[in-house]
Amino acid sequence: MNIYNRRSLFRRRDETSVYRMFFVVVLILAGIWLIRSVQQGEIKPLFLPTATPTRFAASYTLEGDAHFTAGKLDAAIQAYREATLVDPTNAEVWSQLSRVQTYSTALLVKQEEILARLDEAIASAEKAVAVNPDSSGAYAALAFSKNWKASYMSDDRERQSLLQESEQAAVRAIQLDNANVLAQAFYAEALVDQQKWTQAQQVIEQALAADSSLMDVHRVHAYVLESLGEYALAIEAYDRAIAITPNLTFLYLRAGAGYRRLAFESPNEDVQKQLYEKSLEYFAQTARINQQLGVQDPVPYISIAKTYSQMGEFFIAIRNVQKAIEFQPDNPVFYGELGVLYHKNRNYETGILALGCAVNGCTAEQSCDGRGGCGPNDVPAEVVGLPLSAGTVYFYDILASELAALSTPKVNYCPQALEIAAGIEASEYIQDPNIAADMAVVRTICNFDAETESSTPAATSTPEPIMLEMTPSP
Repeated sequence: MNIYNRRSLFRRRDETSVYRMFFVVVLILAGIWLIRSVQQGEIKPLFLPTATPTRFAASYTLEGDAHFTAGKLDAAIQAYREATLVDPTNAEVWSQLSRVQTYSTALLVKQEEILARLDEAIASAEKAVAVNPDSSGAYAALAFSKNWKASYMSDDRERQSLLQESEQAAVRAIQLDNANVLAQAFYAEALVDQQKWTQAQQVIEQALAADSSLMDVHRVHAYVLESLGEYALAIEAYDRAIAITPNLTFLYLRAGAGYRRLAFESPNEDVQKQLYEKSLEYFAQTARINQQLGVQDPVPYISIAKTYSQMGEFFIAIRNVQKAIEFQPDNPVFYGELGVLYHKNRNYETGILALGCAVNGCTAEQSCDGRGGCGPNDVPAEVVGLPLSAGTVYFYDILASELAALSTPKVNYCPQALEIAAGIEASEYIQDPNIAADMAVVRTICNFDAETESSTPAATSTPEPIMLEMTPSP
């Protein structure tokens, strides 16, 4: 007999597995963690663009070193600045920035730009000291920047103060690390500027013996030798510095100036000519490097002009100063240099125009006349006159002399000449016997002209208007 089980009227549910519930809970928790991680940025969503990797400070400093060796000092400064932004607490980076900022002033011409850059260099060095008061490199950079700024101080007390601060910083750098060769070099440079030549020579020789692979050491060595009058040996030291950093143009300028000094002192005409030509080679190389780097630096052309002037080749010298003015058409110093060359070349009329721009300033239109006419590459520019100083009194002297010499009853320059002479006579520079003699000649000529004019009938003594408005600033 077959007995069948009775079927339930309702189907019984399966019991939930404990493992299945555990798995579901884990998935829920994982989902919550994933959503929070995405919101907090710990996990990036898929298909986002690849993030740009962050550069380290060392990467920027290596870039700055490469630009410095290549002679691109502005690019080097920018790279070091980027490094300070990435790692603002790194005293070494601030020190390197200060060093390059100081060296970059050798490529500047205007004194206000030079002083502004040196202030930046000092600020960078002081930042390095603040970040790490025990950094020898920071104090070395501070000594270097303050020493170079001291050379541009007209006030002797301020200059001596900066030199003392430079020496103290260098001494502190050596105390912190007596193996810091860079600090020893900058210490020797500060000693030279304080006329401690024997001590400077001892310090730089120690630095050379410790490490002769640094450009700075050979540069300062050359500077010490120059101070001792050893120009031939100084040139050799500059050549060693150039071999290490062949694109730093200020090294070529110093070596070229050394050859020019040797030529000036040579009694042999053939040797003198060879030395002048060697000097010109260094200056020309500087101009070529600047052209390759795209640097519009007028300094090499001024150096070439001075060399040709010493050689008596005034026309070529004038052309090089005119080339320099193309780069800085508003620089009154260049007009003064050009006026001196016109004077030496006996082109006195144009010399008056150029010196007038340097001493009194001139309009954009007059600046073209002052440079002998504007060519296709010239830009007319307003020029602000230079105040009377130790560096500009020569311009004032020649201008007053030329005005007096070219003065006639019809074109009377004497009022302007006498006004300039009065300014010079009221200054300390009249103590120079040569300047005093020139001013005496100016007064003699103009007084003679005045007596002649007063004795001439009125019908024949109608002077024409003055050609140049000149208002010297004593």
